[in-house]
Amino acid sequence: MDDVFRALADPSRRALLDRLNARNGQTLRELCAGLDMARQSVSKHLAVLAAANLVSTVWRGREKLHYVNAEPINAIADRWINQYDRARVHALADLKSALEAPVNRPEFVYTTYINTTPERLWQALTDPAFTTRYWRTTFDTDWAKGSPMTWHHQGITIADAEQVVLESNPYTRLAYTWHTFTQEWADSTKAFDDENLAKLREEPRSTVTFDIEQQDGPVVRLTVTHEGGPTLLEAVSQGWPAIISSLKSLLETGAVLPAG
Repeated sequence: MDDVFRALADPSRRALLDRLNARNGQTLRELCAGLDMARQSVSKHLAVLAAANLVSTVWRGREKLHYVNAEPINAIADRWINQYDRARVHALADLKSALEAPVNRPEFVYTTYINTTPERLWQALTDPAFTTRYWRTTFDTDWAKGSPMTWHHQGITIADAEQVVLESNPYTRLAYTWHTFTQEWADSTKAFDDENLAKLREEPRSTVTFDIEQQDGPVVRLTVTHEGGPTLLEAVSQGWPAIISSLKSLLETGAVLPAG
């Protein structure tokens, strides 16, 4: 947490976060454009932000894209805003909201660090004994590339031929297509009204990817990348932080977070 405060203390780094919040997924060249700052300085500031987990990076071909990562701001908000008068930390709350605000981007990226092993994290992402606890969701699949997936979420079964496993490299990378937005699912979850449900159905089917990286010591870096249309991304930008935070709590403490 000290690294986060130190990173946010510099106005140049806050300016870079503002630029990413306005348009996420920028290259170093794009971030440098219009800034009165040398490319090397921008690169060093981004390295500090990345070390504090405030910025995540994703490679797309030869391009390295940078994304605001709201996870540290969520942690600060949970640690401090709940203990002190909100009026005294209004600026921090505004920053948290800004980092979580939906923007026009093709994907949502969220990174966290978990005190666990790659094997245990893989199990938590695939084993119904885990997923039902922190997500209230299970999957019928053998987790082989190309295999179909039937979703079970809060008593609703969602089956579709286009729900498939896209990548399955145990302990390092898992990717699959998102579930179909059925009327039964919408009625059960009450997550979307008819207008937004219609918008979701018009968007291309989205995909989610989990990248698992072993760090020094018993720590694993988990990056969740969700690619899809604007209506879906606005929803998952609020949903994934809660799901991954509960997953992290389960692996580190044995208990999930209280349902919101």
